[in-house]
Amino acid sequence: MTLKLNYLLAASMAACVASVSVAKADNLVFTLKNGTNSVLTEFYASPANVEQWEEDILGRDVLNPGETAQVTIADGRRVCKYDLRFEFSEDSDLDTTTDTQNLCEMESYTIEE
Repeated sequence: MTLKLNYLLAASMAACVASVSVAKADNLVFTLKNGTNSVLTEFYASPANVEQWEEDILGRDVLNPGETAQVTIADGRRVCKYDLRFEFSEDSDLDTTTDTQNLCEMESYTIEE
């Protein structure tokens, strides 16, 4: 009976390990370029099916006109379609801009006026 119990326990543990490795998602990495004449002050990316915006990816940093930054989204989700939101400095003529992209297929994104 003990041997059978050990076998079932080992099989359960193997199934748990397999499900954890399947649940782990790859990081989404792309280059973001500011192709506008304004300072990009905030950048958000949230899965398209999520109703709220995630944290500002730039944090305290900004992306000046013409600058690029490598963006890594490591949220552990297994989705590709993300809503993107771009906010610019107060002295900019640009309004907040939104877009939806498949980040799994994208190597770079340029925000333009």
